[in-house]
Amino acid sequence: MGIDQLDHRELLELDSEGGLIRFAGQRALLIDAVAMGLLRKYLIENFGHTAARTVLTQFGFAHGWRMAEAMRAEFKWDNDLEWQEAGIRIHALEGLFRVDPPNQGPLSKEGMVAFGSYEAEQHLLHFGRSDVPVCWTLCGLLSGYQSRSTGREIYVLEDRCVCKGHAACHFFGKTREEWGEERTADLRYFVPSLLKECLEVSLHRVTESLKSSERKLRDHRRMLVRVARDVEEPLGIVARSSRMRQVVDLARRVAKVDSTVLITGESGSGKERVARFIHDESMRASGPFIALNCGAITETLLESELFGHARGAFSGATQDRPGLFEAANRGTLLLDEVGEVSPGMQVKLLRAIQEREIRRVGENKSRPIDVRILAATNRDLALGVTSGAFRQDLYYRLKVVELHVPPLRERLEDILPLARVLLAGSALAMKRTITGISPVAADQLMRYAWPGNVRELENTMERAVALAPGDRVELEDLPEEIRNAFPIPLPSMGAVRPLDEIEKEYILSALDLNGGNQTRTAEQLQIGSTTLYRRLKSYGATSGERGIRKVPLPEPDPTASL
Repeated sequence: MGIDQLDHRELLELDSEGGLIRFAGQRALLIDAVAMGLLRKYLIENFGHTAARTVLTQFGFAHGWRMAEAMRAEFKWDNDLEWQEAGIRIHALEGLFRVDPPNQGPLSKEGMVAFGSYEAEQHLLHFGRSDVPVCWTLCGLLSGYQSRSTGREIYVLEDRCVCKGHAACHFFGKTREEWGEERTADLRYFVPSLLKECLEVSLHRVTESLKSSERKLRDHRRMLVRVARDVEEPLGIVARSSRMRQVVDLARRVAKVDSTVLITGESGSGKERVARFIHDESMRASGPFIALNCGAITETLLESELFGHARGAFSGATQDRPGLFEAANRGTLLLDEVGEVSPGMQVKLLRAIQEREIRRVGENKSRPIDVRILAATNRDLALGVTSGAFRQDLYYRLKVVELHVPPLRERLEDILPLARVLLAGSALAMKRTITGISPVAADQLMRYAWPGNVRELENTMERAVALAPGDRVELEDLPEEIRNAFPIPLPSMGAVRPLDEIEKEYILSALDLNGGNQTRTAEQLQIGSTTLYRRLKSYGATSGERGIRKVPLPEPDPTASL
């Protein structure tokens, strides 16, 4: 029989009653190409490229070998060459690819040119452009068929691929001896033992990672139970205050959709922690979370860091390097301190967010990206738009949803629970047993204004753990500026209170802080001792109240005015 006579009428048998399909005499299945693409995606994401390529290559080899045996058994060929070349026609009839010229196989001098590779199509759909050929199943398929039909170990490899940006895929077939050392790295995927090795490595890494995570989580929970029994911690965020609860609620709702979010707030207020919370609560939680401080990198380096670069793009670019947009694929990219980005870089950033594609430095081809963008800043970007320092179109592209993280001084209810959580973390890291914070130290933490916000509180707790001689944090373990802090009354604590009432509370608190020493308190308040005495007398504060130690004031000198 001639190769040109092979068509679906000769090869395909449909049993509508029995539900069986036979192709070339063998039972076959109709499987959706996208389903095969999803299987590929699952293998890569869960076992890595090495294991996925090994599985698909060896699966393809078995498929090709079986098809060659079926074609030998079902049809009579004039010679073995006809049998070998029939494989190209069979694979095309299976819908795997189209060959041009039709009968030119991978063993020909020019190799085989294939159009419409289903495998390249699916890889592009799920992963975008690739730097290496990706038709792993087809390489195995062609290798299996040619090995069985020629009686030699034939290995077909791909050197051009649609997924790399070429117009068609190109395959060459040779024996292992003919390949020599040229493609040793690619030939190893045909070795059955490699699959066992790479799966064992993957499973070992997963197992060790899970064990390590379980140990850390168990230790962290034990420390939290000991130090902060009443802390509610939604994925690492302490939210006792009403304002912070509103932020967490809005973050949880916006996490369910892929909208761009602009997170604003003072430096150290916890913007990155909120960004991580959004990522962890989203459908992208299994993907990477990458944070980049845009203000810490120069414009030239920032472009390469975000978009990547091609080999030779600039001095020192010795190899191709993907950027963070590609590294965060199917995950989340946080652009921290986005207000520091230069005007020129803002244009490139806007295009990447709008078009959902990037172009590496030194390349002229675009690469699709699947990344959720979060931005954070401690600047007033609206003011930057007004002054012309920040592009208006980028501002509105980033500000689809805005989350404002309040400073720590405006969320007083969060200070102590947050301090206990941070204390637990520092104690765990330093392998110290700290049971809590003394009442006097806790009271002083509440008095302080925390200009450095959560970051300053974290450093304070780390310092306290390092210096505490006992099993709890005492007043003397806190930095001097915190030990000497006076309470700052805020209207946000409730209804607006009379000024006299706030003044009374402030003066009495200052007196408490000085152990009842009126002279020192008057000096710190920058008022006269007589004035302080009159105020205390009007408050009804005697030496027995509030622990005040009354210091006798000198009698007025009647000759002082002379």
